[in-house]
Amino acid sequence: MSTPDESQANITASVSPAVEAAPAKPVPKKENMLLNLVCNIALPTIILMKFSSEKWLGPVWGLLVALAFPICYGAWDMAARKHTNVISIIGFFGVLLSGGLGLLKLGGFWFAMKEALVPSIIGVAVLVSARTKKPLVRAIVYNDTIIDTPRVDAALDARGTRGAFEKLLAGANKWLALTFFVSAVLNFFLARYLITAEPRTELFNEQLGKMHLWSWPVIVLPSMVMLMAVLWKLLGGLQKLTGLDQDSIFRSSANESKKK
Repeated sequence: MSTPDESQANITASVSPAVEAAPAKPVPKKENMLLNLVCNIALPTIILMKFSSEKWLGPVWGLLVALAFPICYGAWDMAARKHTNVISIIGFFGVLLSGGLGLLKLGGFWFAMKEALVPSIIGVAVLVSARTKKPLVRAIVYNDTIIDTPRVDAALDARGTRGAFEKLLAGANKWLALTFFVSAVLNFFLARYLITAEPRTELFNEQLGKMHLWSWPVIVLPSMVMLMAVLWKLLGGLQKLTGLDQDSIFRSSANESKKK
């Protein structure tokens, strides 16, 4: 942990009363990422690739059972954490749309369009949200789960850099939208490359399972790298505008115990 210099200590001291005076915000319950991966990736992939033959579930029931896991998980997670956002809702209906396309026997091109449509809608939503009081970059990157927002907000007010922070956030919002548009392009070409069979067939389900599996190294990992770059750029700007170090900006159990 880095040691703050004298100016850092002065800033922290001036911020502390404001932080203590502000009502404590409840920290949103963290999502269980292992359960997320199992329900959204592992189980659907296994069912589509191994249990969609006529010997087991068959193509139609294999598709329905595979999609039931992410649908049920999404509904349960929203209810358990009492935390919903535009991205979760769009993703939830995207899974439902996958099932609808499969049952309607629409081919690989339409699946590719669907795969590109979902992140594209999110990207547009991110851009549109910039004109509202709650840009989506706040929900995705600058939120109470990652950032100690009361401390940062108090430091911004103490230094009179609120206006510069809003410009920084607007720039981060544009870069965040770009990550979703890049994901849309990658989604489209991955789906076009892998899904060639007719829907409601065992081969189609197997190809859909492969797409779920390959989406991680081809799409998710690059998107995570871009998202981390957005977060890193935001953190660099916050350090300059608040005078706080990274340990003070990030929400941590150590910082929570200090407040108490």
